[in-house]
Amino acid sequence: MFNIDEIYTVSSFLSLCNKTIENNIPTCWLSGEISNLSRPASGHWYFSLKDDKGQIRCALFRLNQRNVKFNPENGMQILVRAAPTLYEARGDFQIIIQHIEPVGVGNLNLAFEQLKEKLTNEGLFADEHKKSLPLKPNTIGVISSSNGAVIRDIVKILNKRYPFAKILLFDSIVQGDNAAKKLTTALNVADKSNKCDVIIIARGGGSLEDLWAFNEEILARAIFDSTTPIVSAVGHETDVTIADFVADVRAPTPSAAAMLVAPDRLDLLSNSAKLYKQLLQQQQQIIQQNKNALTQLKLRIPSPDRQLNLLAQRLDYLNSNLKHQAKNIINLNANKLNSLSASIKQHSPIENIRHSKELNRISINQLNQQIRNIVSKNTQRLEYSSNKLLKAINILVDKNKNQLSIYVNSLEHLSPLSTLSRGYSITTNAKNQVLSSMTDIKINQTITTRLTNGKIHSKIEKIDKD
Repeated sequence: MFNIDEIYTVSSFLSLCNKTIENNIPTCWLSGEISNLSRPASGHWYFSLKDDKGQIRCALFRLNQRNVKFNPENGMQILVRAAPTLYEARGDFQIIIQHIEPVGVGNLNLAFEQLKEKLTNEGLFADEHKKSLPLKPNTIGVISSSNGAVIRDIVKILNKRYPFAKILLFDSIVQGDNAAKKLTTALNVADKSNKCDVIIIARGGGSLEDLWAFNEEILARAIFDSTTPIVSAVGHETDVTIADFVADVRAPTPSAAAMLVAPDRLDLLSNSAKLYKQLLQQQQQIIQQNKNALTQLKLRIPSPDRQLNLLAQRLDYLNSNLKHQAKNIINLNANKLNSLSASIKQHSPIENIRHSKELNRISINQLNQQIRNIVSKNTQRLEYSSNKLLKAINILVDKNKNQLSIYVNSLEHLSPLSTLSRGYSITTNAKNQVLSSMTDIKINQTITTRLTNGKIHSKIEKIDKD
């Protein structure tokens, strides 16, 4: 016999197993391949970690995804730190992942390559989307940290090269968990202010982790959506970020960015002198060309007398041409008038009436002839139908006479009078109802007996039953 205290419910047994697993199996590192990856609306990730001999269910909750920069995919080899547990609702053994990273390549490097491939496929790096930098900007926006050396270098170079431009600093942190959001906010503010002709996004050098804010998708899309030309100046010349790819121009350093967005004032002064000299030369050439053109125009202008003679000759020609055209129009209208007159005579009312009468006479004759033909034809059909009807009536009358004779003979055969002539009689009560049973009569009741040649009226005195 078993002890009742040793019987567990299913939930109690699963709870015992879960506590045993959690208390006796420590947190450990596992490597394997991702399969059956799912991402429900809750934000949690569920998948199986497998090798060639087994697999185990895994759960990576949303709060533990904060430091995951890459995008897990089925078939990817990963390394995880996880704690084993038992999911009691289904009785499934699983591990809760606390940390995950790809095998063979760093977490950040893989995330960088994945985002780079994604944005490349979407066309964010395409040259046709790149905007040109203004030649002489009036206002230059700089997105960087107000406490760093970067902004001081940019301001120093711009003041030396091109002191005519206004510099607007949009302060932002450039490193840390919220750096990408802060940089994106600063960029949106600078772009929507419509005050900047060009915007520089800059920070000094650092490790991949230090520069990671410039590899975030949110900042990349904000740079792509900006209507203001963007210059990316992040880190040293060897540092490459996603912001560099999507920006309109990439500068190797922040100092180089300042030199890219603004011209050198010495070059401008030199170019101004050259342009002034070229302008004087072009002005003299234009004046000389206009003098030559004026001389040619003077030669081409005729004298007033000659011009009047030409106009008078032109007037005589037009007058002669007008008379000729008027004569042709008169002759043409005369011919049209004659043609219309002949047409009117041909279609006069008297002629139309005479023609209509003749047509009516012909139509009446044709109609009378058709009526006579129809009457004759229908008369013949009527005579034929009448003869046929008489024959049918005679046949039907003879047929009905024969049938009537048959009915009369049958009626005489079935008549009560015929039965009476053979010695039978019919007895009825006072209501003229035929008596067919002893139960239909009573003592002192009057009855009538009908014979073949008369009736006998009787009164019942006695009734005998068989």
